[in-house]
Amino acid sequence: MSRILNADPHGKIALQGYDPVAFHTAGKAVKGNPAILAENSGYKFAFSSEENRTAFEKQPEKYMPAFGGYCAFGVSIGVLFPVEIDTWEIIDGRLVLQYTNEVKQMFEENKAENLRKANENWARMEPELAR
Repeated sequence: MSRILNADPHGKIALQGYDPVAFHTAGKAVKGNPAILAENSGYKFAFSSEENRTAFEKQPEKYMPAFGGYCAFGVSIGVLFPVEIDTWEIIDGRLVLQYTNEVKQMFEENKAENLRKANENWARMEPELAR
């Protein structure tokens, strides 16, 4: 489980307030309700429904964004970039985000290799950053 997340530094709200479960179940980015929150690893997640919060609480690892919610292409080259929510996609059951749609296209050009590099780099980056 990732200990570092791309989140608001003050309120510790992850995914820019979007519901992490809705990406998987609704197939779209849905803003969470600030009254329906759950905490995981010191970060808050907002949900569009109580059902989504319950699903997250039962299996947070299933719904946590890949690479801590940072840009997957950035992680593939060893750099942490913020993301635009509309770049989201589910890859191998994981929510993957990118810096921009242009960067998403670059990632897609060699998706398997970029994903391999991102996974490899994240395994090294995440423990170092969490210290």
